[in-house]
Amino acid sequence: MGLLIPGVAKAHCPLCVAGAGVLAVGAAYFGVSTYVVGILLGAFALALGLWTARLVKKEYVPHQKSILTALVFLSTIIPISPLIQHYVSFNVYWFGEYGSLFNSTYMVNRFLVGCVLGAFIMYISPYLSRKLYKLRENKLIPYQGMVITFALLIVSSLIVQFVF
Repeated sequence: MGLLIPGVAKAHCPLCVAGAGVLAVGAAYFGVSTYVVGILLGAFALALGLWTARLVKKEYVPHQKSILTALVFLSTIIPISPLIQHYVSFNVYWFGEYGSLFNSTYMVNRFLVGCVLGAFIMYISPYLSRKLYKLRENKLIPYQGMVITFALLIVSSLIVQFVF
């Protein structure tokens, strides 16, 4: 009977990460900003990390859930990041000789900035959902958590796509 009814997969599949990477590279190839690709993959990676960390019921080491979440996040983002190498530079001309900390040119990986932003959005979405729940006097909007998360991801992606 176990062959007919599959169980829950409890793994961080390298094939899934590779598939997400191929989609990310394809999206960047077709003109989607690497910031946007980073936002969506960063949110995906953090959600995957938070979900995976909850699977381990017993705490073996202090801060185990945070460590597992970070490991899953990094093991999702790091293999994809070499495939998307788009940098933006910015100059700091405050004081001192060129090459010093306050007078230099810095390169920033747009994909990694997007990943951090997407992970941040995914991280604060439950907090915003709880705030909305309290503001509405303990009434939920149907699928409220998903609506807030997707709305924030879509709005931030549209802003980044058309402004940056």
